[in-house]
Amino acid sequence: MTTANKRIPVTEERWKELNELKDAGQTYDDLLEQLVQEHNRSQLADRVREVRDADSEELTSLDDL
Repeated sequence: MTTANKRIPVTEERWKELNELKDAGQTYDDLLEQLVQEHNRSQLADRVREVRDADSEELTSLDDL
């Protein structure tokens, strides 16, 4: 993996919150990767719930595909 050093401006409050989330020995890059994965999983779970809860008339039958 190529390492690119980028600066991301954050407030002091956000920095403290990120630091509290970070495990000992964990890099901020690892923490951000974890947060992105959790966000993506949450979005997928929301979408699954939307589809599950959708009125069956709104869904396309597999036979129609």
